Amino acid sequence: MKADVYNIEGQKTGKSIELPDAVFGVEPNEHAVYLAVKQYNAHQRQGTHKAKERGEITGSTRKIKKQKGTGTARAGSIKNPLFKGGGRVFGPRPRTYSIKLNKKVKSIAKASALAAKMNAGNVVVIEDFTFEAPKTSTYHTMLKSFESDNVKTLLVTGEHDKNLYLSGRNCKKSEVAPASDLNVYQILNAQKLLISESAIAKINEMYS
Repeated sequence: MKADVYNIEGQKTGKSIELPDAVFGVEPNEHAVYLAVKQYNAHQRQGTHKAKERGEITGSTRKIKKQKGTGTARAGSIKNPLFKGGGRVFGPRPRTYSIKLNKKVKSIAKASALAAKMNAGNVVVIEDFTFEAPKTSTYHTMLKSFESDNVKTLLVTGEHDKNLYLSGRNCKKSEVAPASDLNVYQILNAQKLLISESAIAKINEMYS
């Protein structure tokens, strides 16, 4: 599978690049994608929620009334969950929400997400570039040249580029990520993918 290479002005350079069929040419596996997104969302949860149960409430353990003859339910102490200020029954406790996912499944999910974006025509390959200094206005101009300044975009680079990252950070709907750190949620969340030539080479290396 071949794709045209564009420059940052949004014009074709006359070059084309071979896209790895093992990534962009696969049949998308929706269940693998679902599992990868589920794992990502689960890992965003801190799991630090905690409610005090009756054994953790500050208060007297004195029996507040006699066992029988009051016409009401028996109560052992003021910390009874039925009373205001009492402990909570089966309240939330700190826990981890992490989900284990095999490397092969995550690899299939990432390839499926990239293939789905390619099939929808939302992938653009651009030649490698960088900025001498962080410049949000220049980055925004580049997005406008691809008619992507008002949609969610993800720029995938071959390696971490600090200047590009800082340039795109202030663009509300834009994100910059190196190919090695790419995850399925990022790919699906973006409406358009801008992938550099070096990122294509990195992805090909990861799946070869």
